[in-house]
Amino acid sequence: MRFRRFVNQDQVQQHNSFKQFQRWRQERLRKLRQKDYSYIVPSVEPDLAFLSENRGLPAITWIGHSTFLLQIGGLNIVTDPVWSGQMAFQKRLSAPGIPIDRMPPVDVVLVSHSHYDHLSIASLRRLTGAKRLLVPAGLSAKLRLKGFSNIQEFEWWETTLVNGVAFTFVPSQHWTRRNPWDTNSSHWGGWIIEPPGASAASWADAYSQDQGGKSINEAAASAQAAAGQPSASASKPSSRRPLVSSSPTLYFAGDSGYFRGFKEIGSRFRIDVALMPIGAYEPEWFMGPQHVTPEESLQAFQDIGAEWFVPMHYGTFKLADDTPKEALDRLEQGRKQSGIEEERVVVLPLGETWRLAEWPTDQPL
Repeated sequence: MRFRRFVNQDQVQQHNSFKQFQRWRQERLRKLRQKDYSYIVPSVEPDLAFLSENRGLPAITWIGHSTFLLQIGGLNIVTDPVWSGQMAFQKRLSAPGIPIDRMPPVDVVLVSHSHYDHLSIASLRRLTGAKRLLVPAGLSAKLRLKGFSNIQEFEWWETTLVNGVAFTFVPSQHWTRRNPWDTNSSHWGGWIIEPPGASAASWADAYSQDQGGKSINEAAASAQAAAGQPSASASKPSSRRPLVSSSPTLYFAGDSGYFRGFKEIGSRFRIDVALMPIGAYEPEWFMGPQHVTPEESLQAFQDIGAEWFVPMHYGTFKLADDTPKEALDRLEQGRKQSGIEEERVVVLPLGETWRLAEWPTDQPL
């Protein structure tokens, strides 16, 4: 049977040939000797008690790379499940924000595409719960061969409801391959997550001022200093995190180069929080068609019209020539140059849970 081959919205040359890969590899051997990987992404102890019991408060917890635990509309949702200790020959740079054996039961798994740093079969198997898999078109056959059955495939702009929460698969500019023969045999994209009442929910109009004007990296350094504190103090809701909405719309961008589709996504959805990639962009001649730079990620954030930006896809694996600190430095500089308010860029430490709303004082957890 002949594979269907998926394509991007625009004709772009993906630099994924063996010859181009060899050129990058030769350049990389020289560059990596000069790179400083001493910076480790900050982490805090996860609030496992809250995460295991929470079924009503919208919350975001970064586990690492493109893996998040999203608690929305009473569902536990995992994006791009990867708890792997290494990627190819590169060891993981930072431990997952939540150990996989401490994860609450998972209701929905969102997969952006089939690359190994976004879909680990071993990790997927170890997650507990119903694990309804929402995946790009063309990927379900591979997953069924691996023993999974609760799967639904999506083309771009298709939507499904799970317990009243709407999941829409939206375009990105990327490509896929898991072996030498299946290039672009499954699709790629991002996900819009809309809980019941999302369209009527209003954005918060006030921010906490506890940051005191700290830069992105200063805020991250403060979180680093918190690492090692007891869970009760390190994982309490952070007063410096903004309140968003009791029914927020989230955008999980997956992997993408910069493209016109971001504006179309913004025209179709009112987005509160965007989870955006900022890493694996160097060298730009090689990575540009498939991975945004931090500056392009900020432009995409403005294109979609979201209110808050959460960076991801950095600091976990050495997938390209940029380092975690370089990505954060460029993100901060780009934010200043773009005139984006500092409070709107929320750099999460691994393991911290950002509670997007507050419980009424008379309502238990």
